[in-house]
Amino acid sequence: MTRPASPFFAVLRRDLLLLGRGRADAVVSLLFFVLVACLFPLGVGADAAFLRALGPGVLWVAALLATLLSQHRLFAQDHADGTLEQLLLSPGAATLWVLAKITAHWIGTGLPLIAVAPVMGLLFDLGQCSRLTLSLSFALGTPVLALVGAIGAALSLGMRGGGVLQALLLLPWFVPVLIFGAGSVASCGTGQAPATPFLLLGGALLAAPAAAGG
Repeated sequence: MTRPASPFFAVLRRDLLLLGRGRADAVVSLLFFVLVACLFPLGVGADAAFLRALGPGVLWVAALLATLLSQHRLFAQDHADGTLEQLLLSPGAATLWVLAKITAHWIGTGLPLIAVAPVMGLLFDLGQCSRLTLSLSFALGTPVLALVGAIGAALSLGMRGGGVLQALLLLPWFVPVLIFGAGSVASCGTGQAPATPFLLLGGALLAAPAAAGG
C-alpha cells in the first residue's frame, strides 16, 4: 500500500537530483545576492554607522530579489515537457508534490542565502548578535518567500514576461516579510529582543503552506 506522503518524497528526490545536475538557477541567485551585498557598501561609502543602519534592509531586499530571480521557473520546465500534466493526473494529492517542489527550490536557493548571510553581514559592520539574527530571520522568512512565490509562479505559468508579472502580483505579500525580517535584525542592533518580529515571521511560515498548497 502506498504511503500518503510518498508523492512528496518522490517529487522532492526528483527535483533535488535535477537541481544537482543543473545548478544554474541556484548559483545565479546566490551570486546576485553576494554581488548586491558587496556593491552596496562601495556605492554609499564606508561610514560604519550608516552601513549598520542600512545593512538589514539592504540584505533582506537582496535576498528577496535573489529569490524572485528564479522563482518564476519553479513549474516552467515541468509544464514544458508534460510532467506537470502527469503530476496533476497522478493519484497522489497535488498539495504534496507542490510542497515538495517548493521545498526543493528552497533548498537550492534559500539555504545558500542563510549560509552566506553572516559573512555578508560583516560588510555592513553588523555585530555577532545581528549576524546570527539575520541568519535566523532568513531561515524563517525565505521559506515564506518560496511558498508565496510559488503562487505567483503558478498564476503566471506559460505567460510571456511571467517573472515581471509575478513580481508585481506578489510584491505586496512580500513586503511584510521584508519588514519583519529586517526589523528583527535592526532590533538586535539596538539592544532589543527580536522576539516580536520572529513570532510574526513564524506565524507567516505556518500560514504560507496552506496558501501555497491550496
